[in-house]
Amino acid sequence: MNSRSFLRGSRGAFLLAAAATLSACGTTDPGATAKAEQTVSIRFAAMTGTEPVRCGKTISGLGKPASSAELRDLRFYVSDVALIDEAGRPEPLRLTPGEWQRGQVALIDLADGQGACATAGSQTNPEITGTLPAGRYRGLRFTVGVPHNLNHSDYASADPPLDVQAMAWAWQVGRKFMQFEINPVGGVVRTTSGAAPGRSFLFHLGTTGCRGNPVSGETVHCERSNRAEVVLGSFDASVDQVAIDLAELFAGNDVGRDGGGALGCMSALSDPECAPLFAALGIDMASGKSSPQSTDARRSGVFRALSK
Repeated sequence: MNSRSFLRGSRGAFLLAAAATLSACGTTDPGATAKAEQTVSIRFAAMTGTEPVRCGKTISGLGKPASSAELRDLRFYVSDVALIDEAGRPEPLRLTPGEWQRGQVALIDLADGQGACATAGSQTNPEITGTLPAGRYRGLRFTVGVPHNLNHSDYASADPPLDVQAMAWAWQVGRKFMQFEINPVGGVVRTTSGAAPGRSFLFHLGTTGCRGNPVSGETVHCERSNRAEVVLGSFDASVDQVAIDLAELFAGNDVGRDGGGALGCMSALSDPECAPLFAALGIDMASGKSSPQSTDARRSGVFRALSK
């Protein structure tokens, strides 16, 4: 909160004396001090290497062998956002409530409705905004996903941004933490016997191995959390944005072929397309635990700092 100056001259001196008298009488809290706050906006951008990714524009160099594709959807939840101060301590960002963010969760949507993204809608949200104590911050920390205590609920009765039907799982009324979908040129060949080819390669990330039905009041327990923790050791929100690099994410996949299970990856342990995607995000498939993707320099990674 910004401090206010007292009036100058004799009237100001009188007010200052009166305030001191009131404080001595116990009508104000002598220990209460105003703490300066600052507002921070953190912007996200989709990239393939050094090239921006946009709906309606061909993306080249995805996967191995390198394939071309068009973006169909790109949305993900971000939670537990914190800036890292010069001493290395995380300071939580208090999100400003709104349509796209509330409490500790925000939804990033980078699909603008153009081209193949028409099915994803035209509203986008590339940034999160919040407040924290004024100071110098050198890094950023966040989790890709929805916290367990908020994840398993009915989207139809949830507050935004957890009320988006397209991001709801059918399993245990959870959420898709990530929904990335691309249309490779030539479609997706399915190598399992009798499986019809597909148009899109899908990556839907979410918790798995869940038991319990929240609709009937049961507590949900999940074997694998599958939340990706990200730490950017060098990040200045005033000059940097967070790049999510699809070339890095799909580097271990042939996006034009599917070896079994769901088309692409729906987070199943047995799906051969999931292993390289989980590895790129630093998630151990067997346990669902994350090894924070930490980038102290501006080097390769699915998430990295990028100058605005």
